[in-house]
Amino acid sequence: MTNEAMPLAETGVIHGRFQVLHNDHLAYLLAGAALCRHLVVGITNPDPFLTKEESADPKRSSPVANPLSYFERYLMVRAVLDEAGIESSRFSVVPFPINMPELYKYYVPLDALFFLSIYDDWGKRKLEYFTLLGLSTHVLREVSAAQKGLSASEIRRRMALDESWEELVPPAVVALMKKWNIPARLRSLDA
Repeated sequence: MTNEAMPLAETGVIHGRFQVLHNDHLAYLLAGAALCRHLVVGITNPDPFLTKEESADPKRSSPVANPLSYFERYLMVRAVLDEAGIESSRFSVVPFPINMPELYKYYVPLDALFFLSIYDDWGKRKLEYFTLLGLSTHVLREVSAAQKGLSASEIRRRMALDESWEELVPPAVVALMKKWNIPARLRSLDA
């Protein structure tokens, strides 16, 4: 077994809901960017019509789990990658209906290398979607849910309860969450 570096893919596709983008999301995005010349960031659950119930993760489609609009998440991802020093010409941000594989061809290049992390049945289901379509995949990280690290649901909970959350997200996210008053939005969704 050699310790050779993986050759750079021309295009990589990475995805997430980013509800709210946190420091582990940033590490995930940077890991994908390091493995390709151009990274396509797919924002999942872009709108209610492109979001389906998912038995492997039933909470992911609820309004409380999706407080930010697609456009807010688009701006957030761009701001975070810019803050991290990734040239804007090296990435694109697009909607990505993750649990509607029949629609992928309309949003992302299918000849790209698809990155993902696996923590649970939902991660395994996504790999299954990619494999059934014959897509090239690269698992960036596979650990148990207990070893996962940060959780956006925990960050949203903290925001709604006015507990400390700022240290868990990149500075650009702190600024946007405060500008958009997302903690108040979360409290209204919880009510």
